[in-house]
Amino acid sequence: MGILWFILIFISLTSHGDTHGPDSCNHEGGLCRIGNCVSGEYLASYCFEPIILCCKNMSPPATKS
Repeated sequence: MGILWFILIFISLTSHGDTHGPDSCNHEGGLCRIGNCVSGEYLASYCFEPIILCCKNMSPPATKS
């Protein structure tokens, strides 16, 4: 019975709201952070809502010419 609850909680967490996961965050140029984004970053989405955030730099990365 305990395993059943664990599976239900896991499914609930993985399908929650606006969650995209760490692969999506990294692919879009962000980093997953716990709690808050650091200075110079903004909240772009969630890796695992609401605790793990997907943070991106406010300024675009410099391109080489």
